Amino acid sequence: MPNTAVENDNTISIHPKKMIEIIDVCKSFDERQILKNINLTVYDKENLVVLGRSGTGKSVLIKCMVGLLTPDSGSIKILDYNLTAINKEELNELRLQVGFSFQGSALYDSMSVKENLEFPLKRNLAIYERQKLHELVIAALQDVGLEHTLNLYPAELSGGMKKRIGIARTLILNPKIMLYDEPTSGLDPITSGEINELILKVREKYNTTSVIITHDISCAREVSDKVVALVNGESTLQGTFDELKKSENSELKQFFNY
Repeated sequence: MPNTAVENDNTISIHPKKMIEIIDVCKSFDERQILKNINLTVYDKENLVVLGRSGTGKSVLIKCMVGLLTPDSGSIKILDYNLTAINKEELNELRLQVGFSFQGSALYDSMSVKENLEFPLKRNLAIYERQKLHELVIAALQDVGLEHTLNLYPAELSGGMKKRIGIARTLILNPKIMLYDEPTSGLDPITSGEINELILKVREKYNTTSVIITHDISCAREVSDKVVALVNGESTLQGTFDELKKSENSELKQFFNY
């Protein structure tokens, strides 16, 4: 984990930089409590995997982290922004620095790959110059190995290709933090492995801090520096992949023995 050196009284102490800090976050829908006192910290350039079964609140948590949902209680701090005390302008500023890779890729079916990638550049950065747009789009597609899909439409892409294009559209804004929602869901093992490699490549090239929401044990093993397991909506189990693999928790054992 990269660290920040701070000089004090002729000595140098090492303090990792906190990029995301979630404290006692709770979220309910009607009478059903989904998140119960969630606590986690993600440091600079760290890959944190949030592991859990379907329905355990993983996607609810990641939506709270980008302001799509509001926690009932607790606090979420991302970069220098406190999401529990943030105005609309600040939220928009934050979202420019946080890339969100949706589970379903969220590509516009009526737009070509080129147009899908140009869209955030025009909307968020007001870039309209044709040559500049082309250069940025090609660079993003090269990063995910799909520059040949420039003029294709989403209906012409495989599931894995859609995931890659969705990641490219997020990377084109050069975010500091990447949030991946079930990045390998619905993919075959070979394609899943390629997505795992891409997540690591993105961290290396863009120096991103990442949160990866998944129920895929292979994804968790391949991309994580640290794992938080959501069990019954609680983040009670945290550690490295190998540490959680040794856990006696019955829910986790079902994952690791699958």
